[in-house]
Amino acid sequence: MRFLLLSLITYIDRSKTVEQRLREVVDTAVLGEELGFDGFAVGERHERPFLSSSPPVVLSHIAARTSRIRLWTGVTTLSLLDPVRAFEDYATLDNLSGGRLELIIGKGNGAAQAQLFHVTVDDQWDRLRESYDLFRRLWREEKVTWEGRYRPSLTDAETWPRPLQQPITVWHGSATSKASVELAAQYGDPLFSANVTNPIEPYAELIDHYRERWAFHGHDPARIRIGAGSAGFYAARTSQEALDAYRPVYQQRLDAFRKVGVEPVFPTLEDAVERSSILVGSPQQIIDKVHRYHERFGHEVTHLSADTEGLTEKQNRASLELFASDIAPVLRQLKGR
Repeated sequence: MRFLLLSLITYIDRSKTVEQRLREVVDTAVLGEELGFDGFAVGERHERPFLSSSPPVVLSHIAARTSRIRLWTGVTTLSLLDPVRAFEDYATLDNLSGGRLELIIGKGNGAAQAQLFHVTVDDQWDRLRESYDLFRRLWREEKVTWEGRYRPSLTDAETWPRPLQQPITVWHGSATSKASVELAAQYGDPLFSANVTNPIEPYAELIDHYRERWAFHGHDPARIRIGAGSAGFYAARTSQEALDAYRPVYQQRLDAFRKVGVEPVFPTLEDAVERSSILVGSPQQIIDKVHRYHERFGHEVTHLSADTEGLTEKQNRASLELFASDIAPVLRQLKGR
């Protein structure tokens, strides 16, 4: 199993400047490489409280500060972007990073999308499907002739620079809809389950559906690749130490949900540890939980939160160090199925 650190670049602690928060994310990626994590992912959001509106810029800075860690997006919101411009940005990044780029694409979410990009719930899936059709071809073909509904047509169009990787790996981010699962299965691409909001079963059912649709489209079952997220992370030597440190973080999350009128699925930290994908506890507890999810999902990649979320930098570093030393070596023996 491989492990990613994921940052949505939340900006909650206003005692820090925007510059400090962005540099903090880059420094965490550098630490991730030092500790042996396989990848660092940057999300894409276009509203408060996130600073992640430009993942290729952030990832390019990380590329300049690192040499081995793979650079992921989580997710690239193709329903909002011009596929040609997105290709140009990420093909450039792939070259600058020495071929370390790996993409997760999706439709994105958030109320700001309709306001900033005029993309609504009525057309977001159509936009995603059309954008991915063109985006995929751009990675594989030096000249593209194409016509669609949402952007101007192309006739023998050349896009530069050409990517270093031929072709790049594109995962499809999946949350709750079968639409993203179908798109991944149709093209024979890997699937990355968000796995953060609900208990295990809804996500497992979508992964089962992905496997069924994969077979329907005639792809080799041995080529299936699945990733899965986690709803939070903090490792400590004992369970009680982990719970005590993470409880204020989780309570802040509950308060934020209720402030906007959303009743949390897991109303207590103990309930979240028991029934959600949150990885809070001792090394053995976290190992056991990832094993349990792996038995149901068969996934080969897991992401952990790279954001402190209210933890001190010292706590966050100690937690990541403990994961690297006591947890990752055990879980790396797991393989996808």
